[in-house]
Amino acid sequence: MEILDYDLVILGSGIAGLTAAIHASKILGDDRKIAVISKLHLMRSHSISAEGGISGVLYPDKSRDSFDLHGYDTAKGSDYLADQQAIETLVKNAPNEIRFLEHLGVPWSRDEDDDIVLRAFGGMSVKRTAFAADKTGFFIMRALYDTILGIKSIDRFHEHFATALHIGKNRFIGLSAIDLATSTAKLFRAPACIIATGGHSRMYNFTTTSHSATGDGTALAYRSGLPLKDMEFVQFHPTALVPSGILITEAARGEGGYLINSKGSRFMKNYAKSVMELAPRDIISRAIMTEIDRGRGVAQEGTGMKHVYLDLRHLGREKLDERLPMIREISIKSLGLDPVEEMIPVRPATHFTMGGIHTDVNGRIMSQDPKRPTEGLWAAGECGCVSVHGSNRLGSNSLSECAVWGRITGTAAAEFAMANGVEKEAAKKMAEDSEERINAMIDGNGQNDPYLIKEEAQKAMEDHMYVFRSRKGMLEAKKRIAKLKGMYSDIHISDKGKTFNTNLRDTLEIGNLLDLSQVTIECAINRKESRGAHTRTDYKKRDDRRWLKHTIARAENGDIVISYLPVKITKWKPMARKY
Repeated sequence: MEILDYDLVILGSGIAGLTAAIHASKILGDDRKIAVISKLHLMRSHSISAEGGISGVLYPDKSRDSFDLHGYDTAKGSDYLADQQAIETLVKNAPNEIRFLEHLGVPWSRDEDDDIVLRAFGGMSVKRTAFAADKTGFFIMRALYDTILGIKSIDRFHEHFATALHIGKNRFIGLSAIDLATSTAKLFRAPACIIATGGHSRMYNFTTTSHSATGDGTALAYRSGLPLKDMEFVQFHPTALVPSGILITEAARGEGGYLINSKGSRFMKNYAKSVMELAPRDIISRAIMTEIDRGRGVAQEGTGMKHVYLDLRHLGREKLDERLPMIREISIKSLGLDPVEEMIPVRPATHFTMGGIHTDVNGRIMSQDPKRPTEGLWAAGECGCVSVHGSNRLGSNSLSECAVWGRITGTAAAEFAMANGVEKEAAKKMAEDSEERINAMIDGNGQNDPYLIKEEAQKAMEDHMYVFRSRKGMLEAKKRIAKLKGMYSDIHISDKGKTFNTNLRDTLEIGNLLDLSQVTIECAINRKESRGAHTRTDYKKRDDRRWLKHTIARAENGDIVISYLPVKITKWKPMARKY
């Protein structure tokens, strides 16, 4: 086992992780060292897949926007489950982060006055989403990655898979990882750590997310006894390409696209008449599935997948090439259809996980006591539930969250590291135990194929934990996942090699997904209401009297222990959510 000592460890290399590294380096200076660890090449984070844009109040006079209006939209979009202190932090800091990214070199799309163009997004009262065509995530990632290449204090660990989070006496002391190139076990010791590993949408197969979105950091925190929050809330993006699940950005509707059923009707007039295709994602996803369930969908030839259409033809070639060039390219390459001339087949796919590691408003990860922080440990981005999205995220708020809490956590973790040292011996013993566990998995002679377990687990989630849910269905999903979890304890890793053992990596990811699927189902069964992305057919209404509270879940002696915390309301009182 190789031991490496750092001042700060950052697990994850997306927008949140790289932003945190940049701001931490300003405090730590050249004499201190930061490790950025990713199971991929750092530039291959799922953040590069973000298409539509990043929200912020950039031109309040020109756009008739304000922090309060952005905050109200976010609170309403969250179905009033978001903590409003977090919302206020988001909306007040997002504009500065957009300008900071501009200074790093992000080529925002601009108008004839050289102002950053703002486009419409669902649930937003005014246009407030900045973008770089429909490749916003890629351009942000390129600017951040190019920046860290020039910072001497940052060491980059590509293709290192984290296997254990080490906590002693309520304090972070280290992180174990495998160098995938050589299978070398490594222990990263540091006084401070930021987890920024993204979401866990690969619990499902039909998803807009990359195959790397397996919730690794969230699962590590959970297995360390740390609490997770609001795991029942999984967002389904309304417009994923059929049959691949590739994201068709909300910007396509923001630029004026229509949703059309098999009868040729713009059906959103029956669900959100005032905003039509620019309703929040949970509302549109329910609308599409209702149209399909009532026989107004279209069965795709060959796959049989039922869908509706996204119609962009009226926008014209010039606008598509300027504002949505990648969507046109994806449609042509994937299906051989040109959206200039034909409609795009779409249906809801898993896209984002509102739930994650339980943090306070500053991104500090809370301890086994969900009201007390764990020293030296933060989470930023999709893996951390701060909670700014509540039960439903508004499109383009996610990149703002990554940028805002990337700075907050990077700054706070660096300041903590400056004042604290490394606990060495306890971390070493924990890392040795982790290494033994991984070696036992490789050397074992289990009977079960991990890939078949993954396939069956994803099917259970899609069958019973999709846009609409019921107690009966969720109990069946719970039963199926529990059986698969038992099978996982007797898995067979066929590749015993040391060089890029992707079989081992995949198997570890599957274990993470099984744990998070179990927690998601348990939290969903317990929430007896419909709110945001959690829609139950047996409890059809939102119930503020009983359920205006966050679900907290943690592991204890092999069981999932559920408790609750109140939602923090500051300005925007819960009301009927109509569009």
